[in-house]
Amino acid sequence: MNKFRQTFKNKHAVLPVIHVANLVQTKTNADIAFRNDADGVLLINHAVGFNELLNIAESLRSEYPENWIGLNALGVAPADIFNHIDNSINGIWVDNAGIDEREVFQNYPGKVMRIIQEKKWTGLYFGGVAFKYQRVVHDLETASKIAISYMDVVTTSGLGTGRAADIEKITRMKQAVGDFPLAIASGITPYNIEDYLPISDCYLVATGINKVSESNDDYFDEALLTELVRKVRRWDGKKG
Repeated sequence: MNKFRQTFKNKHAVLPVIHVANLVQTKTNADIAFRNDADGVLLINHAVGFNELLNIAESLRSEYPENWIGLNALGVAPADIFNHIDNSINGIWVDNAGIDEREVFQNYPGKVMRIIQEKKWTGLYFGGVAFKYQRVVHDLETASKIAISYMDVVTTSGLGTGRAADIEKITRMKQAVGDFPLAIASGITPYNIEDYLPISDCYLVATGINKVSESNDDYFDEALLTELVRKVRRWDGKKG
């Protein structure tokens, strides 16, 4: 069984993304996510450095020892990220996993996989493929099929932050990967989630459930998050 299915009990995984500003804001958002049946949280460092992101993740782990916690370390190469984490981090998401459908040998993705294996890291690797603000991928099917060998969850997005992914794109990628998990990392909201539930497996959600405080720190809108999770669980045949 794929590691994704072993990790998450639900058919579809909802992973709210916390735009980390500080420890208090991060813990507040994590509490909202976990009490509303999110499958985990991902921390992303738009506003803090990599070392601070790691420190906040460590503090969050002490607060929530049993919950799934992952990271997206912007500006840090995938190989470097894995050299700085241990198994207290349950997931790593990168915008660009280095998959190049034009090449026979995937040198950099192979290097990353060797580091993961050498460190005996047991988490889930969410690798960006045909992702926003990266090289345009013209052969989605080939890129998606190659990616299966180098990550645990093929992860894609719309054209920009907060922009919904094209349904045809998601359909083509899912047909290429088959039962392998496919995640979407932009533009998911409580109002469009049902369009994607028949196709994809996992949702990394920030803009679609965020409100902005007067201090410009990002906080989840609990009503939006609750509604998003409710619709996903209802689709999965659970109460909601």
